[in-house]
Amino acid sequence: MALLGERPGRHAGVRAPGGPAERPVSGPLPGLALAAGGTALAWAVHRLAPGVPMLTAAVVLGVVAAHLPGAGRFASGPGRPGLSLAGKRLMRAGVVLLGLELSLGDVLGLGWATVAMVLAVVSATFWGTLWLGRRLGLRGDQPLLVATGYSICGASAIGAVGEARRSDERDAAASVALVTLCGTLAVVVLPLLHQPLGLDDAQFGRWVGAGVHDVGQVVAAAQTAGPAALGEAVLVKLMRVLLLAPLVAAVAVSAARRGRGGEPRAGRPPLVPLFVAGFLAAVAVRTTGAVPAGALEAGATVREFVLAAALVGLGSAVHLPSLTRTGARLAVLGACSWAVVAGVSYVGVVLTA
Repeated sequence: MALLGERPGRHAGVRAPGGPAERPVSGPLPGLALAAGGTALAWAVHRLAPGVPMLTAAVVLGVVAAHLPGAGRFASGPGRPGLSLAGKRLMRAGVVLLGLELSLGDVLGLGWATVAMVLAVVSATFWGTLWLGRRLGLRGDQPLLVATGYSICGASAIGAVGEARRSDERDAAASVALVTLCGTLAVVVLPLLHQPLGLDDAQFGRWVGAGVHDVGQVVAAAQTAGPAALGEAVLVKLMRVLLLAPLVAAVAVSAARRGRGGEPRAGRPPLVPLFVAGFLAAVAVRTTGAVPAGALEAGATVREFVLAAALVGLGSAVHLPSLTRTGARLAVLGACSWAVVAGVSYVGVVLTA
């Protein structure tokens, strides 16, 4: 049963029952061109409305493109190979570049109490979301992908784990849409709770860093409380991002040992996917302090555009009319997971103040 994205019969060489074979789909260039155009438009939206993160705009534009009459037919037909390529390969490249944002010295400088708090938040959110998603009967890898996105770093984490798991593109697209929606709402809701919850600026920053999904959304929410909050938020958030590597490695080993039918696979599985090794190498390079500030800024800019193109590709696989079949259960999972990550991170911040 197709829930999202591609319609049946769109692949090259697929023959409809009782009918002639369809014309093979085109190469990746048309879809990559659409992803590039969506990325440029997402950049323009962010420039005109700085409060809208570029990556959030990219997901939304991908979803919109998939539902416009002409663009939707293009995205599910000749553009699909390139859009799928963007959603997978460019996501890997963006995850590698994300490692340049991390310095182990800065993370450890937050103190062991904060490290323990982040570990508790990530563990509670991941396992609680995974358990609830399975109890709700969500399809495929959606419980795993949503749990990853909420606990680590939003769409980037979903793309990384989905690639390691070889998840259905439609599961990844639905999970990205949900996590992006809740993360965008957090940008609006959390600043309104700053004063009522009695948090000072530094505490508020740590709460945002521990409880909001995407890096861009963390920046958008934390900057409302000033530079002290923003600095704390980014460091705590990057500590969560650091946990992406061991999580993806564990998922990759599990997927390599067991096939989709649950039977063990022969051969020794790789310890980590290549792009996760690249992520760790980038962290190590950043930790040395040898990379000039200008190169780090350029890397961050490239990462933003690469991830935006990947998210346009993932967003274009979302098919909203079909999403209504599991939409209620997916929305329940998103709301509960959001409550867990926000609540546990708030308690952790208060206890470690």
